[in-house]
Amino acid sequence: MNIVLAILAFSVLIIAHELGHFTLAKLNGVKVEEFSLGMGPLAFSIQGKETKYSLRILPIGGYVKMLGDDKKSDDPRAFNNKHPLRKLSIVIAGPIMNIILAILLFSISSNQGYIIPTIGEVPSGMPAQISGVMQGDIITEFNGNKLGAWNDFLMGMSTNKGEPIQIKVRRNNEIINIPSIKPSYNKEQKRYIVGIVGTLKKPNVYEAIGYGFKETGFWIKTTGAFFKTLFTGKASMNDVGGPISVARLTSDAAKAGIYPLLSIAAYISIQLGIFNIIPFPALDGGYIFLYIYQAITRKEIDDNKIGIVNYIGFIFLMLLMVVVLLKDILHPLKL
Repeated sequence: MNIVLAILAFSVLIIAHELGHFTLAKLNGVKVEEFSLGMGPLAFSIQGKETKYSLRILPIGGYVKMLGDDKKSDDPRAFNNKHPLRKLSIVIAGPIMNIILAILLFSISSNQGYIIPTIGEVPSGMPAQISGVMQGDIITEFNGNKLGAWNDFLMGMSTNKGEPIQIKVRRNNEIINIPSIKPSYNKEQKRYIVGIVGTLKKPNVYEAIGYGFKETGFWIKTTGAFFKTLFTGKASMNDVGGPISVARLTSDAAKAGIYPLLSIAAYISIQLGIFNIIPFPALDGGYIFLYIYQAITRKEIDDNKIGIVNYIGFIFLMLLMVVVLLKDILHPLKL
């Protein structure tokens, strides 16, 4: 049952992405020939007025097939006859929909409550209590950086590797500097801790929406930083997960309840959106780069050359998917 929920959750992310392309194509007067969920052989389809809606057997993606997106057409509704900026709006709409969906999912998931950087508990004898941190303090800075959310504190602790930390807190409208807290290693949790417990907050509607934006912004920044370390060779393949890891992560979240599942789905939606804007052939980002170039220079690039580059990019992505899948099987991502 949890696997089914995982597949359904991933399908929603794909539908949202492709719906972005589909909607902007329609708004720009482009004829959409097929809207497909899944890849590979056809399971079944429904023919609409001008668009075929398909379900394919491999739940690993989807696509929107537009008139003129692979072969030139003289039809004024063909994609190839549209201005580069119109093409750009159609292509970028997919990743944007993934970000919008993440905001929505995080906002809904906040109904269970979320942790804010107001200190709810400082266990006696722990480094934070010894350093003068008190219940009710509001953490405003971590190692010189402004603290926007509890996740910023957690991320800072995870990357600090046991070194002393410096925080600033607001106490009775006064900013107090806590110059040095030396974390202690917790063998049971296998991580460094200082003994600071945040406060669970139950938001109203407006606070939930604000949380959705803030959480999405945090994970966009974190995901972007991860891809940067990955492409610069500073990250290991051990940190990369493929379809099996995604399914396992989502399935585990489903076991914990609907709100954890929504949070994980939002996180994956952000990763999907960010990955797709990477300026690489066959990805949305490759087309985004192309159409921006064409809009600025007003120069057309030979379609055959574009096709060859995209074909090579697609082969590379398929090979990468196979490598990640094999890594998933032989060396599963430790979640």
